[in-house]
Amino acid sequence: MQMTRWLNQEQQKHWRAWIATSILLNDRLNRELQEAHALTINDYEILVRLSEAPDRRMRMSELAKQTLLSRSRLSHQIDRMEKAGLVNRTVCETDRRGQIARMTDVGWQTLVKAAPSHVESVRDHFVDILTDEEFAALGTSLRKIAEHLESLDE
Repeated sequence: MQMTRWLNQEQQKHWRAWIATSILLNDRLNRELQEAHALTINDYEILVRLSEAPDRRMRMSELAKQTLLSRSRLSHQIDRMEKAGLVNRTVCETDRRGQIARMTDVGWQTLVKAAPSHVESVRDHFVDILTDEEFAALGTSLRKIAEHLESLDE
């Protein structure tokens, strides 16, 4: 039987800081997007990913992967966004089982309007709080953790 490797006091402090930060930051960014633009953070991320895709369209399975949403969660999100006129969904022409999400002109205009204030919020609540060196170290550390977690799903 393996012994539990408990976190020491310093590790526990950093772990709890990470939990608090991730929850508080996501909540703050989500609230500011909703108040200013009637978008959730997931809406925004979906619009960003579609804006970067050729013809502003992407297979739903790929969009789920890129946004880190389950296919079911993404489908519900896209349903809501379709009702708001931000995206539409069509059957894939080459594979009738697949579906394509496409950003509408309304979605594009909404993203263009929301992006400047969202980027300012990201700066105000995350980027500009740290020195360039701290931000680079954080980015390196987070990428290392993300790559580990992504490798578990392969």
